[in-house]
Amino acid sequence: MKNLIKFSFLTIFLVIAVNTSMANELMVFPAQGQSNETMEQDKFSCYGWAKGQTGFDPMKAPSTSTPPPSQAKKGSTAGSAGRGALGGAVVGAILGDSSKSAKRGAAAGGLVGGVRQSSKNSSVDQKTKEWEQKEANNYANNRNQYNRAYSACLEGKGYTVK
Repeated sequence: MKNLIKFSFLTIFLVIAVNTSMANELMVFPAQGQSNETMEQDKFSCYGWAKGQTGFDPMKAPSTSTPPPSQAKKGSTAGSAGRGALGGAVVGAILGDSSKSAKRGAAAGGLVGGVRQSSKNSSVDQKTKEWEQKEANNYANNRNQYNRAYSACLEGKGYTVK
C-alpha cells in the first residue's frame, strides 16, 4: 500500500514537472551565423556549465526534495459515527430517564463522530495538496534558475535565446 501511495505521488509530480519543463523550452538562434554542429557543441557546453552552476539537471528524472506527508490511515466516517453513537447512547441513558434519551444521545454522538472523522480526512488531503504544490514550485524555481544560467551562457557565445 505504501508503495502504491509513493508511486501515485511520484506520478503526479512527474506530470507536473513534464508540463512545466515543456513550457520552459528555450529557443536558440545562431545570431552570428554559427553552423548547426557548432551550435550543438555550444548547447552541450552550456548545458554542463548551467548544471554545474545551479545543481539542476533537466535531463534527470525529477525527484522530490522532501518525503510526502505521512499518510495516516484515513479512518472510516461510518466507524467514527458508530463509536460516537455508542458513546452518545451511554451518556443519554445515564443522563435521561428513558430509552428515548439513549436514542437521542446515540444520534447526536453519531453525528459528532462522523463530523470529527471527516474533518481529520480533509486535513490529511490538504497537507498532501500543500506538499504537492511546494514540490511543484521547488521544481519550477530550480528549472528557472537553470534556464537563466543556460541562456546567459549561450548569449555569451553569440546566440539569441528566447
